Amino acid sequence: MRRAREALGRAAAQVTGRALGPYQSAVVRIGFAGTWLFFLLREFPHRAELYGPDGPWSWGMAERLTASNGAFTVLMWSDSTLWFESVYAVAVLAAAGLLLGWRTRATSVVFMIGVLSLQNRSVFMGDGGDNVIHLMAIYLVLTRCGQVWSLDARRVRTRGSAMAGAAGPVLWGVLGLFFAYGAATGRFSAGWLTAFAAVWVGCGLWWTADRYEPGGQGRALLDVLANVLHNAGMLVIMAEVCLIYATAGWYKIQGSRWQDGTALYYPLGLDYFTPWPALSALLAGSGTLVMLLSYGTVAVQVAFPFTLFNRRIKNVLLVVMMLEHAGIAVLLGLPFFSLAMIAADAVFLPTVFLVWLGARVAALRPGARAVAADPVPVTAEPSPVPR
Repeated sequence: MRRAREALGRAAAQVTGRALGPYQSAVVRIGFAGTWLFFLLREFPHRAELYGPDGPWSWGMAERLTASNGAFTVLMWSDSTLWFESVYAVAVLAAAGLLLGWRTRATSVVFMIGVLSLQNRSVFMGDGGDNVIHLMAIYLVLTRCGQVWSLDARRVRTRGSAMAGAAGPVLWGVLGLFFAYGAATGRFSAGWLTAFAAVWVGCGLWWTADRYEPGGQGRALLDVLANVLHNAGMLVIMAEVCLIYATAGWYKIQGSRWQDGTALYYPLGLDYFTPWPALSALLAGSGTLVMLLSYGTVAVQVAFPFTLFNRRIKNVLLVVMMLEHAGIAVLLGLPFFSLAMIAADAVFLPTVFLVWLGARVAALRPGARAVAADPVPVTAEPSPVPR
């Protein structure tokens, strides 16, 4: 019993004492923010047809659907073109800010609002990658994803606090006015009203404690709560990735085309999924290769959740799955779906590799070669960055 209590105490200290997986949360943040940003920029000329007033899914139809299913989207606040353009522009800026790790506590919330608003406005415009971004945008709000590889972390190193400067209070005030307007006009459901109120008040308390009592008990309590939320969010992200692969693999097993090893052949003959017709024809012409790829896809997806108990096998399958998604991007013309899945897979990348990768990237910056060449202690954790 004593050993069990000691183990439980150590586990509780780990969960509450620090935000685990700082590099993993950072690469997930960068991956999903970058994927959504690139998608919005690529589709910028077609934004009105996808999510705006010129789309086949009219504003009235979207209003009726969101009224029936309770989906959250600020695009239903007004049917004016100016409002749509403003929301789209804010979504782009929020994705860029989250990618760079600028004021990540606020930008992660705005990023989530942008993702949900656009996707829930036109629900038939997305694919599996959009569903993953939809979920991860919510989960990222819970995480402290700006501890490393972010402007917030740089602000800690140079100015002593991630909240230094006037940008934080100004951003908090602007978002507060937006929230107050939505609350006063009844735009939020009870659940979203409670969630946004908790986030806004929590950010205000965090800034106050960080400014006036950085070493006090109130600040320590907020750190503990943030660590618990972060670690719970990372656990949910990992469980979500496992669930995606497990359900995909087991449903494939039930399909006759996957059972006989011909499933990959059919999309290679569709114009929509053949950006490189010659390459698709070459692959489809080899029955053996099609069979191996079909069976291999099912085997990897079903096996991956079980490999988490063996680090070496997990890392091998992780590389295989990332290469599989890269192949999907090239062969089937689904780059954003593949980028979203690779970003989700990155939550399982080993810390040693991520630290090494960060050092190599840092070495590419002018004037940083001497610093980046020094050995990096892979067991060291970064200092907590409030976000």
